[in-house]
Amino acid sequence: MASDLEKTAKDRGIKYFLISYTDLFGTQRAKLVPASAINDMAKAGAGFAGFATWLDMTPADPDLFAVPDPATLIQLPWKPEVGWLAADLVMNGKAVEQAPRVVLKRQIEKAAALGYEMKSGVECEFFLISPDGTSISDTADKQEKPCYDQSALMRRYDVISELCDAMLGLGWKPYQNDHEDANGQFEMNWDYDNALVTADRHAFFKFMAKSLAEKHGLRATFMPKPFANLTGNGCHAHVSMWKGRENVFADDAGELGVSELGYSFIGGLIHNADALCAITNPTVNSYKRINAPRTTSGATWAPSSITYTGNNRTHMIRIPDAGRFEFRLADGAVNPYLLQAGLLAAGLDGIANKRDPGERLDINMYTDGHKVRGTKKLPLNMLDAIRALDMSGILTEGLGEFVPSYVKLKMEEWNAYSRHLTEWEREATLDC
Repeated sequence: MASDLEKTAKDRGIKYFLISYTDLFGTQRAKLVPASAINDMAKAGAGFAGFATWLDMTPADPDLFAVPDPATLIQLPWKPEVGWLAADLVMNGKAVEQAPRVVLKRQIEKAAALGYEMKSGVECEFFLISPDGTSISDTADKQEKPCYDQSALMRRYDVISELCDAMLGLGWKPYQNDHEDANGQFEMNWDYDNALVTADRHAFFKFMAKSLAEKHGLRATFMPKPFANLTGNGCHAHVSMWKGRENVFADDAGELGVSELGYSFIGGLIHNADALCAITNPTVNSYKRINAPRTTSGATWAPSSITYTGNNRTHMIRIPDAGRFEFRLADGAVNPYLLQAGLLAAGLDGIANKRDPGERLDINMYTDGHKVRGTKKLPLNMLDAIRALDMSGILTEGLGEFVPSYVKLKMEEWNAYSRHLTEWEREATLDC
């Protein structure tokens, strides 16, 4: 593998490699390695101090090594002398079990032991904003309902087309790009694949979108709710399960064309949704999206209750076509690897225990949700979600060492937020 990377570097004109990993908070960390040194790095890994990133380590821990996966090599479309490599983390010769890519690979192994392979695609919404982050970048983008606005889309043609051209060149099979429901917001779709490939591409896409936006003097943000009055950034996942070439979620005789196995998987997501929310909606800001009031466009397009439906976008899960479902809870801040790992862990629990997702609801949850009794609500804030994850024996057992590490770091983040004094507090209570 090492010699292959060296040869590839010479053949493609790659001068440097970014050996990259994603920490628990979704931040991408990397070292820039000259091609002449990639042979050693491919064998032993690039060295890091684990405590310096969000991995629940201490300064006393030994060196952390990021071992690149040669199969993930992407030559940066906008800087072709650099090659990007996703890496797995190793310490003392053993995989770091709380590392997000390792967490996902463990879930994939569990599914494979049962003969299953989860395939998925993601819809990554993002805003193109001013470099200082205070406003959307296009001052002419003012429509009350700006979704699919042709003029606003074409005013950002240079950025969007460069992103799409890059994905075409990488073989991702992108198939559509659009202006989304919020002013300044966009979405780009590429083909689905197995969960690890999708997670690697998701991680790279975020890096690429930010880099190309900067190249054009703009800033791309995947923040869940960067503007209070506008629709937030979701990251919807479309999921199916396969045995070889057979989609085992598909069943012509099943309701809406979904098999009993598929409904058990959905049942696992319904059963574990409040705990899963800590993973799929990982920031304080996330809960400004899923518990948001009506936006200027008329709808948040985000779920607030734990329900599923047919082709109806007001629920947490919808079934738009036979053989798959769309999970609409996750937002733009979600860790690409933990999204897939969380879905798979909850879904495998559903399959193992044949969990019943309950009755499908086809009502408009935004207008009539209050009429349904017994429907669970999603957590109101990050603290509630973290506590739900901490108390979840199912996800703790399913996801392993990741859960206590993640809960610990997220509780520290919540406490840091709680110590922060906001201007709203001063305005609301200064004269109480």
